[in-house]
Amino acid sequence: MPSVLLRVGSRHRDPEIVSSSLVMRQLCASAARVAIGDAKVFISGESGVGKDLIAQYIHARSARAERPFVAVNCAAFPDSLLETELFGHARGSFTGAYRDKPGRLQQANRGTVFLDEVGEMSLKMQAELLRFLENGEIQRVGDTGPRVHLDVRVISATNRDLAERVTSGHFRKDLLYRIKVVHLHIPPLREHREDIRALIERAISRTGQRKRFTRDALAALERYSWPGNVRELQNVVEQATWMTDADEMTLADLPDHIRALPRSGVLPKPERRKQLADDLYTALVGRHYTFWEHIHELFLSRDMTRHDLRQLMVRGLSVTRGNYRSLLKLFGIPETDYKRLMNFLAAHDCVVDFRPFRAEPAGGRQALPAVPRSFPLENVEGA
Repeated sequence: MPSVLLRVGSRHRDPEIVSSSLVMRQLCASAARVAIGDAKVFISGESGVGKDLIAQYIHARSARAERPFVAVNCAAFPDSLLETELFGHARGSFTGAYRDKPGRLQQANRGTVFLDEVGEMSLKMQAELLRFLENGEIQRVGDTGPRVHLDVRVISATNRDLAERVTSGHFRKDLLYRIKVVHLHIPPLREHREDIRALIERAISRTGQRKRFTRDALAALERYSWPGNVRELQNVVEQATWMTDADEMTLADLPDHIRALPRSGVLPKPERRKQLADDLYTALVGRHYTFWEHIHELFLSRDMTRHDLRQLMVRGLSVTRGNYRSLLKLFGIPETDYKRLMNFLAAHDCVVDFRPFRAEPAGGRQALPAVPRSFPLENVEGA
């Protein structure tokens, strides 16, 4: 979530702004401006920055505010289910279809539909969505009747680089043009750290308790790079609030990986993905993170991308000179988990070719290469 939090029970479920940073104030001003019309909006940003709340913010300030706001996580459904989820199905169209069912698009008629994780759609579903965006008509799965015309505003979002996916052939360029009429980008929390204290206060207030952090604890929270963004911040603050008996929460009440950061912190870098890989590498090598408890969970919850995971592997292999077994020791992974690690990387197309790291030029240590393309698992076994 961004520094925009939902004020439950307010008129039209209008999100409450708790941000003091210029960048977030400008973002919300842009969102309020675009809310006036019906232009399709594309929201980009890392996981946890609050793309869904910006979508609600736009809907709440639009002429459609009294109509439904329907959210669909496109990554949560396989193709066959996503099609019926969006377009609905007719009775008898497949086993288990005992009645007609309207889709989410029909439920959002005269309102707004929010397509989260749109970058995860298959090419087939992208074609179906494009057809709807072009003429506003749908036909339920298995229905032979006339197509139904709908009036739905579409807001989509992703944490993926869609331009990169267009280049790789995984996303349709014409669909990108259709959904990206207005583009809003939500910055990660590390780029507007001045909002951290206000967000901490808001997270504490949500628990209904009257507690506060000490100066050292606040400084540690402000130094941390927050790869999970506001979602991670809220989780850490709420956990400390509920697990601490005293009215004042100290540095000792924070998780090890936040408490152990040096006072200089992690300086922001121009390229976010490289920074995230460096931060996670430092946390693993310093034993503040474990691979299966933290990296694995961050990846599965989409708080880091395949590119981030490959960059982390590159960072480690550059130290072990391409040796995956030595990587286990470097990252604190049990030696018995070698096959588990390699299978996990292979299943998600994140196995990195070890060969560029094996040879070192005569002139000295080689520079860290760009992320190599994924490499067949059989060529890594025994490396």
